[in-house]
Amino acid sequence: MAVRIAGVNEPEPPRPSTQDEADALESALMQVIAQRLREYRLQVGRTVTQLAADAGMSKGMVSKIENGQAATSLPTLARLAAALGIPITAFFRGLDEERDVFLVKAGQGMDIAHRNARVGHRYQLLGSMRGPQKRMEPTLVTLMERTEVFALYQHPGTEFLFMLAGRMEYGVGAGVHLLEPGDSLQFEGEVPHGPKSLLTLPAQFLAVKAYGGIVT
Repeated sequence: MAVRIAGVNEPEPPRPSTQDEADALESALMQVIAQRLREYRLQVGRTVTQLAADAGMSKGMVSKIENGQAATSLPTLARLAAALGIPITAFFRGLDEERDVFLVKAGQGMDIAHRNARVGHRYQLLGSMRGPQKRMEPTLVTLMERTEVFALYQHPGTEFLFMLAGRMEYGVGAGVHLLEPGDSLQFEGEVPHGPKSLLTLPAQFLAVKAYGGIVT
């Protein structure tokens, strides 16, 4: 693998695909609706169970919407709005402003169903901008179960890993790197990469995918 000098004749990495942008928009919308739903429910002093009953919905579905774990339709939002006594547009309040600020409190990262993810492997999205503002995608990865075979991943742009807990061997192309707490690793996303072996559990690391032009 060739060694590159940062900022010297490097081509611009591929931009995120239309599907990436659509996924980011849906994620941002889900988070805003979740925040507004929780705010209005607490304002009227209802529990999740009470709101679900008033809206004719299951407690589990209301809980998922409020935690940003499920997309919802306009008819469903209309039922929730009626139960809370608010206009349906209230759920979208602050959407435009919040596209530039994405706060995720400790332990509240949105769980995402990562392709080829195994049982005991948790991926939590920590933030995602929309459209042309999407330059990076931070994810908290927690691996709690060993497996004999790990999936390899490829994507546009670059990726940065910062090891938080545990120990693991991480493969990038033909190379294998030992990562311990405090270690970091950066590589081109199009090179096949992924965990090779979990040495100490749980293994937890911050993974940041970066897109767009070169930062100078």
